[in-house]
Amino acid sequence: MSNKAAVIHEKGSPDVFRWEDWPLGDPAEGEVRIRHGAVGVNYVDTYHRRGMPHPWAVPELPLVLGFEGAGVVEAVGDEVVDLAVGDRVGYAYPPHGSYSQVRCYPADRCVKLPDEIDDVQAAGMMLKGLTAQYLIRRTYAVQPGDTVLVHAASGGMGLILCQWCNAIGARVVGTVSTREKAELAAAHGCHHPVVRSEESFLDVVREVTDGVGVPVVYESIGKDTFMDSLDCLRPLGVMASYGHASGEPPDVNVVDLGRRGSLFLTRPAIMHYMAERAHIVAGAEDLFDAVLNAGVKINVNHTWPLREAGAAHAAIEGSKTTGSVVLLPWE
Repeated sequence: MSNKAAVIHEKGSPDVFRWEDWPLGDPAEGEVRIRHGAVGVNYVDTYHRRGMPHPWAVPELPLVLGFEGAGVVEAVGDEVVDLAVGDRVGYAYPPHGSYSQVRCYPADRCVKLPDEIDDVQAAGMMLKGLTAQYLIRRTYAVQPGDTVLVHAASGGMGLILCQWCNAIGARVVGTVSTREKAELAAAHGCHHPVVRSEESFLDVVREVTDGVGVPVVYESIGKDTFMDSLDCLRPLGVMASYGHASGEPPDVNVVDLGRRGSLFLTRPAIMHYMAERAHIVAGAEDLFDAVLNAGVKINVNHTWPLREAGAAHAAIEGSKTTGSVVLLPWE
């Protein structure tokens, strides 16, 4: 059976991808074979391509990266009872392998997609949307009237977080890298966009909260913003450090968290929050409801053919993208 994939044989820059044949067999027990309509690209994929440390295990080389995709089930393995050939599904969880035209994947990690959500939209929202869901519902339960700080507010994750927090009734301070990105964030629920090179987000947070600070910071930048982000928190505030685009954050003295206001610092990861199928299903239902009924728009602003995965990675790492990035397997 023919199957092409964006394969890497070594860790390194975006040009390590090779468009080549990749083995494909029948689904094993508990698996389905999915013909991808679209594949999601996430910043964490660049960590894995470069070989940066990360909680998610990366298979040995050569490998096919990615764990977000959407498509149609074309075969089911033994013991699969909830899915059938022809079902449209999406997923956002290891194991790697989504940068391929067709793949086998655990059935209990898939969710059926509503008819109103197409493959491209689904591939642009599954990982980011499920991550946003647990960040705002479970890591810190955002309440109406809260003020929250969202870094990288114009990215795929940031736009979802801004819109969803706004829909809940929270006030959003969001950081971006350019004025154009500030305008995009403002159009998607960010009440106070901050261009990091032009003003201090710490000063803005202090101003809009009358010096009190925010109950939660959604921190995805890492080294460049980490300590100021801690200073944005009110006493008992929560720092959800879920990414480090600028580099790994500095070491934190636990005693210092107490001095700063008995702060909570966590590194939330989807493999823990979505470890049980019940959490995947509940999270997806909440996400789909937010998209279909609460005005949370999924902005897929960039698509590339899957064969050009390297170009997509280069654009993401060069801060040349906004919203979600999706790869198209059959172009």
